[in-house]
Amino acid sequence: MRPTHLAAAIVVALASTSFNAAAQSAPSAQDIAELKAQIAALQAQIESLEERADAQSDVNITQAKALEDADATKGKVDKLAKLVNDTKISGRLYYDLTNIDDKNRGVKTDKSGFAFDIKRFYLGVDHKFNDQWSMNLTTDFQYSSAISSTEVYLKKAYVQYKLSDAFVLRAGAADLPWVPFAENYYGMRYIENTLIDRLKFGTSADWGLHAGGKVADGSMEYAVAALNGNGYKNPSRSKGLDFEGRLSFAPTDKTVLAIGAYSGTLGKEKQTVNAQHTANRMDFLAAYASGNTRFGVEYFQAKNWNNVLTVATDKATGWSLWGSMGLNEKGVTVFGRYDRSDISKTLDPSLQDTYYNLGVEFPIAPGVKIATVYKHTDQRNDARSKDLKTDEFGVWGEFRF
Repeated sequence: MRPTHLAAAIVVALASTSFNAAAQSAPSAQDIAELKAQIAALQAQIESLEERADAQSDVNITQAKALEDADATKGKVDKLAKLVNDTKISGRLYYDLTNIDDKNRGVKTDKSGFAFDIKRFYLGVDHKFNDQWSMNLTTDFQYSSAISSTEVYLKKAYVQYKLSDAFVLRAGAADLPWVPFAENYYGMRYIENTLIDRLKFGTSADWGLHAGGKVADGSMEYAVAALNGNGYKNPSRSKGLDFEGRLSFAPTDKTVLAIGAYSGTLGKEKQTVNAQHTANRMDFLAAYASGNTRFGVEYFQAKNWNNVLTVATDKATGWSLWGSMGLNEKGVTVFGRYDRSDISKTLDPSLQDTYYNLGVEFPIAPGVKIATVYKHTDQRNDARSKDLKTDEFGVWGEFRF
């Protein structure tokens, strides 16, 4: 290993000292030997120091590389943590184990019998880019009796821009203003659809442009949407846009009054198919909700909902009354509901639909509950040209995370 400048300087100093000593008196052989020994010892010490310095340099390089790798890893972990923190995954499963007695004009149909059904399974992903921008993707699984098979749809798929609580804009397939709002106050969606959803005079989501927000310190809420009109299961194009809106007022934090409206051709009017009528619907809801105790009434009036392409016109009206009450601190709840609707007031004035249910709900764990329920549906007219009757009893359940 090469001597350093320090080693050379020390050697020069020792040599100078020896020459000075030689100038005064000639060094003896012993003096020269001792000087050589000192120089050799000093060189050995210097080489040892250089080896330590080189070793420390290697350690420093290794540590610097480790720190650099650690910083890179930390950056990746931070990015992953942000992705995880800004992304939420949710799920809801509706299922039942029931026995059905279904009759058409007094004769049992193939719908009768005992079975385990998965009514719905929603899997949702919410991601927040920042305080203004976010997105949602929610799939909808169901069993279709029409094709005797399971189906998977995109229930929701939208990008959201939030300016403030007073204005939130969504583009894509998103919740419509009325049905999800009514479901929120009804609180028993896993048992049964709300009134207009059950009778197919409305749906819960559709493709289009959606806006809403809360004003007046949150006591008033609005929601409007311009839609394809086909529903979320069918994103195909229509000739024009349908419109749905809702305005609600909360007198207290436990009560609400709401009105809603829908107008359009339900996606049935195309470039080559002209609509004969515009489908219209008016909605009203009044509700009280405090924990498991809920009471409410929903009313609708529809015109030409099933007659957009026919010459004939028709009307429908209906109402739904529901209530539930918590029995104890464990969350055991009794509930019931009654629907009555005139579903063809012009073409078949005597045709009526009656529905009711009674049940008891039991919470099992956070996000898991079951209910023992009896349901009855009766749809008939005076001439008995339509006479459908269904009785169902069993266990319904909801699992959500």
